Amino acid sequence: MNRDSLAGAALCSFGMMILGGSVSLSRLVLDYPILTGQALRYALAAALLAALLRLFPRLGGMTPAPRPTGRESALLAAVALMGLALFNTLLLTALDHADAAVVGTVVGAAPLGLALAGPLLRGARPAARLVIAAGIVAVGTALVHGAGAADGVGLAAALGTLVCEVSFSLLAAAVLPRLGAVRVSAYSCALAVPMLVVAALATGEWARLRMPTATEALILLYLAVMMTVVAFLAWFTGLRLLGVERAGMFTGLVPAATLAVAALQDQTLPGLTQTVGVLVVAAGLLWGATGGRAPAPAPSLVPPTGPARPPARVPAIGPSS
Repeated sequence: MNRDSLAGAALCSFGMMILGGSVSLSRLVLDYPILTGQALRYALAAALLAALLRLFPRLGGMTPAPRPTGRESALLAAVALMGLALFNTLLLTALDHADAAVVGTVVGAAPLGLALAGPLLRGARPAARLVIAAGIVAVGTALVHGAGAADGVGLAAALGTLVCEVSFSLLAAAVLPRLGAVRVSAYSCALAVPMLVVAALATGEWARLRMPTATEALILLYLAVMMTVVAFLAWFTGLRLLGVERAGMFTGLVPAATLAVAALQDQTLPGLTQTVGVLVVAAGLLWGATGGRAPAPAPSLVPPTGPARPPARVPAIGPSS
């Protein structure tokens, strides 16, 4: 692996480990209105990213700051809709109609989806090694999550969540080369806020708005700073360096990180099957990272999480996102 590949692998791993750990901590804010809490989280993250760009303009890449074109604005709106707002709505619906294990296993197929969709969108043939590696990661994810029950609505919502997860990275990859990770993160977070506010109003959740408790406030702050700002920047930068197929495999780290943090939080050891699943995920990542061709440029036309997200037997509240 060259220096860019190593840096990309480290950044993607870091971002997904933050995401996986945040999933377990998210249990502490499940009693707070979900859509409203996410809107607050993304509003704070957007403000922090804007301040970061203002204080350190070189972090944004190109100077002077490029304005998104009409096409880029549409893609950024799609990143916010698919990867942040719609992802969380479908995830919550899925968790209401299916066990978290089922949802996690379905969304855990994201590495395989990215390995296939990335090259197909640019008219290329998927690399066999990456497809095999992504399949191994998906199997390991299924072992970590285990089995569970679901009805038709739950399965449909879980599949929709998977589509959103895959689309998140594909759409973001199309605007990263010119706008950079900081601007893509800032724009997507800012655009997600009105979408979530509208969803909260439409569902009547806004009427239940209240001040968060001290614990809820701390967790929402953590989600805004670490899970959104830090994890998004790490993921988007790694995505640009590796390409969607290679970067997508690292979403397999989410259930492993979730399992580790949940074990510490609950003071319980993971089961044998879950431990084997983590080792299978590691084997898939190693297989995919140590061979194959170099990453291809991002596709110019695409069909944007944070972050395969769902937990090992633990409900989550979102990434990118």
